[in-house]
Amino acid sequence: MPSADGRDSSCECGFLRGIIEGTSAPVFILDRHLRHIYVNPAWTRVTGVPAADFLGRTLGEVLPNVQTPDDVLIEVLADGQPREVTLTGTTLVPSLVGRRLWRAVFHRLESEGQVVGVCGLGVEVSNLRQYMDDLENAHQRLALLDSAAVRVGTTLDVAATCGELADFLAPSLADVAAVAIVDDELPDTPPTRPGVLRLRKMKLAAPPELRWHLRELAGPHPYVELPRGSLTRRCLDSGRPWRGNMASDELFQKLTVEPDHVRVIRAAGIHSVLIVPLPTTGRSVGVVILMRAGESAPFTDEDVLTAQGVASRAAVSIDSARRYTHEHTMTLELQRALLSEPGCPHPSVEVATRYLPSGRSALVGGDWYDSIALPGRRTLLVMGDVMGHGFQAAVAMSQYRSVLRTVAASGLPVHAMLGEADRRAARIGLDRVATCLLVLVDHEAGTCTAATAGHLPPILVHPDGGTEMLHLPAGPPIGTELGDYEMTTFAFEPGAVLLLYTDGLVEQRGQDIDDSVRGLTEMGLSADGPLEHLLDTLLTRLTSGMCEDDIALLAARRRPPST
Repeated sequence: MPSADGRDSSCECGFLRGIIEGTSAPVFILDRHLRHIYVNPAWTRVTGVPAADFLGRTLGEVLPNVQTPDDVLIEVLADGQPREVTLTGTTLVPSLVGRRLWRAVFHRLESEGQVVGVCGLGVEVSNLRQYMDDLENAHQRLALLDSAAVRVGTTLDVAATCGELADFLAPSLADVAAVAIVDDELPDTPPTRPGVLRLRKMKLAAPPELRWHLRELAGPHPYVELPRGSLTRRCLDSGRPWRGNMASDELFQKLTVEPDHVRVIRAAGIHSVLIVPLPTTGRSVGVVILMRAGESAPFTDEDVLTAQGVASRAAVSIDSARRYTHEHTMTLELQRALLSEPGCPHPSVEVATRYLPSGRSALVGGDWYDSIALPGRRTLLVMGDVMGHGFQAAVAMSQYRSVLRTVAASGLPVHAMLGEADRRAARIGLDRVATCLLVLVDHEAGTCTAATAGHLPPILVHPDGGTEMLHLPAGPPIGTELGDYEMTTFAFEPGAVLLLYTDGLVEQRGQDIDDSVRGLTEMGLSADGPLEHLLDTLLTRLTSGMCEDDIALLAARRRPPST
């Protein structure tokens, strides 16, 4: 039938109906009581509910698992203002994203001035929402990894690094975090059985209530032994993580090895476990065991990826700390062994020494001292410092020390001793140069004759309490084969104390080293009393027990002529 303006209304309605029923966007019409009076095919396909089952029923009655916006629809009916709402939930048609999400706009419908209902037009945005969620999760993982890079591995101490790792992972990624490292060299432990891998327990991080429940897991020993076939051992051998969500007692038994531990884990309310190895090139240096308890959600794929990222970064820090500790221990033992060799000053000279290794921020260096008795009641005092740190520096130090002991027996003046030591060091191919200070104490003449190869000047403390710095002509370090040294002679009265030292004693950040050396003359040092007390006083005032570089000290006092 044609309308007043000549158009065929039945044709127009058919045209509009074709658009509505042909679109992929869900369209549905509700009456004033929010009961369905029409749904298009797109909505039936999305929900899995036939159109006939919608008619006369509300959205909540048809789709109880979809959140209904009834309050918003009532407002649309009341004021006629269109509104956008979000519908979320699950339908009979499964979705890869789980809960589905639609954005819908509702309009009021009127006929001849009467409100007859509302019409909703929606579009599914589940994939977009999933994308945004994935993006947010990725950002959170990156933020967590960045935070781990700052908080884990701040020192070169293995125990501290393992503690930082455990404290970071619990509670940021789990309720409980335990860290253990492979250690075949535990002291005072019996050898392992064939096929058994020994782990040293490093840190268990958990809230107090869980820690109380898990206290029995610690056991009497500082280590745990893993036989082949255990879950943790397989993770270490393969380098791959293992996840057990809502684990059974049988699964926990494979994890813990010890039968009583399953009871402890269950009492703590733990339901999910994630084992992540600490991988380095070619091997795993340890393992992290994460646990979730109570109402905490099971571990997701994203949790596994995040834990692996944190573990990989931490493993590098732990491996570096272990290598550092091994080298530091070897170097320190070598240096102590060399420095513990008794010096042989002439009885007319009293000598005391100190060696203080650096703090954890630096490797052991090549500092050394020596005192050598020479004919004619003379004593050669030596203070040296090999450039660089670590085991190689300590080895070079021992070679320089041997060279100078040999040269000292030649009877050369001190400046010629430095020149000869310089040539010999270059000849044997030492690849590290060293600063060195030689002071020859002549008891009969009452003098000291000194020459320096780039070393800091000695300090002389007089019996009356006056202190002075002995200025010496500068010379190049030995080992450069540029030797051109000069010597200077000073009076050395009985009871006076001569102080030799390396730069670790006076080198401080933000302060000129020359000012620091001059500061030694203003400390009110006393030549009276034991030399050991003088050295302890210096170390206490200047280092507070911790130093950034190695410190070697030598104090020498001339005895009275009758000695």
